[in-house]
Amino acid sequence: MLLHDLPTEILYQILLSVPPASIPTLQQVCRKFNDLSQPLLWRHHCQSNYHHWRPEHEIHTKYAQSAAAVNWKQLFRIRHLGDRAVSQELESILASQTGRIEKAEKILAYGYDAKDTLLRHLDVSDDTEDVLARRYYSDAVLGAVHRTRAIEEWIKLREGQPISLEQALAAFDQFVLHDRDGDLEETSASLDRVAESIRLQNPEIAEASPQKKAQLIAGHLLNKKLTGVEADSQYHNLQNSFIGLALRSSERAALPLISVAMFCAVSKRLGLAAAPCGFPFHIYAMVIAPEGHDVDGRPLQDGSETQRIYMDPFRSDTVVSKSDLEAQLKAMGIASIDHEEYLSIASTADMVRRTAMNIIKAIQSTGPIHDINVSVETRYPESHGALYSALWVLLLLPEENPARPASARYLRYMLDHVEQQFLMDISMIEKFAIPLFEGSQNQEQLRETIRVIRAGDLMPKTVKSRDRETSRSVHFKVGQVFQHRRYDYQGVITGWDVECAAAESWMSQMGVDRLSRGRHQSFYHVLVEDKSVRYVAEENIDDSPQEVSTSLMSLAGRHFKRWDNTSKMFISNIRDEYPDD
Repeated sequence: MLLHDLPTEILYQILLSVPPASIPTLQQVCRKFNDLSQPLLWRHHCQSNYHHWRPEHEIHTKYAQSAAAVNWKQLFRIRHLGDRAVSQELESILASQTGRIEKAEKILAYGYDAKDTLLRHLDVSDDTEDVLARRYYSDAVLGAVHRTRAIEEWIKLREGQPISLEQALAAFDQFVLHDRDGDLEETSASLDRVAESIRLQNPEIAEASPQKKAQLIAGHLLNKKLTGVEADSQYHNLQNSFIGLALRSSERAALPLISVAMFCAVSKRLGLAAAPCGFPFHIYAMVIAPEGHDVDGRPLQDGSETQRIYMDPFRSDTVVSKSDLEAQLKAMGIASIDHEEYLSIASTADMVRRTAMNIIKAIQSTGPIHDINVSVETRYPESHGALYSALWVLLLLPEENPARPASARYLRYMLDHVEQQFLMDISMIEKFAIPLFEGSQNQEQLRETIRVIRAGDLMPKTVKSRDRETSRSVHFKVGQVFQHRRYDYQGVITGWDVECAAAESWMSQMGVDRLSRGRHQSFYHVLVEDKSVRYVAEENIDDSPQEVSTSLMSLAGRHFKRWDNTSKMFISNIRDEYPDD
């Protein structure tokens, strides 16, 4: 049988199995391939090749339309070209230390369209030649993509644009997501599935009264371990403040605020009006009866007040009486005239601020951020990203009037995080933070800080070669793993100086001249397993063979290509600076 004799269905299946780049060639070989439905073919390739899209594409709307209504071939071409451009910029980031911020910004310009490409580079096999560097920088840029999307949501909130509570809270997950599921769209999809599960298990819910609906929803969330926290877990565990994580956790991991947010989001999908109220310390949900009916579904007389009830989905599926809540407020010393303020609907911005403060409390419960134990940092969510999300909220959504210049209280902490952990976020600081300080001295200081960071990124590294004399005095090499003799942390050498090159003030503060070999010994720049960068005297380095910690292995890609199990060293990716190491 000749090719042109095959049924249309078979020819279509052949085209589906052909790589998209080869389709035009195949269509030239056999004209009959041109007669097949092109929109369906290219829609298939868009769906199967790309799972993450910029909001501007309105991709879900396009998928709901007829295939012929959208130019799917052009859309695929846009994504394909973007895919290639993102990969090229990533390869350039891996090849040189110079200009990495600008290269990352070219990737960020593609927004969420870059996510599929970055995830593919993150998923390379362990035997890839530059596996650690590729994973590290793919993750670094992907993190910036995620955070940009989150900050855009909070900017909408700041400007008074409509944004759902679930999306405003899911933005926190974007800061700790990495390559896991649970972004804004996936969080909404998870809540859709929860609502559909309740609908299927309770077919009568559509006709149920508001109170009955509220109890069914709260009961389902509790039974499925979606709300509340486990009895044996700490209330302020960091994971309990992330709605996306709570939806994916196999254990209860939702503070009252997150529990109420899930309850309200699911209620809306099931036709029930519910919102958080601004009660102090413990958030409750307010369920509002439809106009003209009471909470039991009975008609009200004309002129009657809208009825509402209160629920605590964190603890139970029973109604909380308003009188009990008023008694609690009275016990707190709050005057009766102010009770209504705390029993009314809370703003989304207030719920976001309270979540930020819950995150800070959780981190403070483990000690200062710079003292976070490494074992904590290897858990998800990691503390540095979580704290960074809270700092952005407190900067963008201060309790004072958002129309006034932003408070600078948290700015220094944020810049420290950017310089140490999130260098790819420089453009976000320029776009979203600097305008908040319009006309203030802080704005000029911020611009100068950014200018210095950008200049440093563009400056070629000073080459440090090893001659015979250097090799005699600098005993350790870039890539060697060591244990600090005094402080017992594990680190990896990322650079060296023949003798201490720090400022006199630093040497005085650190007591360098009190060391047994003083300042005239080699000093090493090191990356530590807790994410800090330190400067260590040679006499404090113990390079005895040891297992590399999981934390250090995940960080090493910043400077190294891979781990060599034969030499027990990391293979350098900074030979433009240290060519002989």
